[in-house]
Amino acid sequence: MNSYWPEFFTVALVHLLAVASPGPDFAVMLRQALCQSRKNALLTSAGIGAGILVHVSYSLLGIGLVIQQSIMLFTILKVAGALYLTWIAVQCLKARAGGVYVDTETGSPQSGFAALRLGFLTNALNPKATLFFVSLFSVIISPGTPVAVQAGYGVYMALATAFWFTLVAVFFTLPAVRRGFNRFGHWLDRLMGGILLLLAGQLLFSTVSGAELPSDPSTGMDQ
Repeated sequence: MNSYWPEFFTVALVHLLAVASPGPDFAVMLRQALCQSRKNALLTSAGIGAGILVHVSYSLLGIGLVIQQSIMLFTILKVAGALYLTWIAVQCLKARAGGVYVDTETGSPQSGFAALRLGFLTNALNPKATLFFVSLFSVIISPGTPVAVQAGYGVYMALATAFWFTLVAVFFTLPAVRRGFNRFGHWLDRLMGGILLLLAGQLLFSTVSGAELPSDPSTGMDQ
């Protein structure tokens, strides 16, 4: 087992760089932390972590290689991801002054399940995450590494991702932080919507232009 520690540390380092990079997960998490209750923000972070397990599962099953080789499958995935990001962006752009922050004492209009689902789908439908994990399991992780060990890497990445976004949720749900964003919260919401819309457009543009699949996991899963 000791022989796999260097590989694990490499996986952990690459994953840390990827998960900390700005992208759909962070944009959605920031909006949840500033616009929803802490409970819902934490549920969204858990959903993002659970979404990681989807990518790990198909990578372990070898389906990731099929996606990598099939232009049609990857195109469908990118279009689905772009449409979902567009839907979230539209919700953000509809934000009104004074209508962004919730009164956590009277309850949040978003259900806990909806918050969890938002995080899960945002990550699971992120094509960049697909590229990251396909590359990770084909470039960095040796084919000779036992499946149980590879699954352990996957569980670690899911927990580490959830932990990172839990920290984001806790920080941005602090009363002092929220008060700092209170006056221009709806503009932040619209900014997040604009960023997500640009990311969706980037995905659609890369689909139309027929961009090739990168094989280097350092491109990041949350870009």
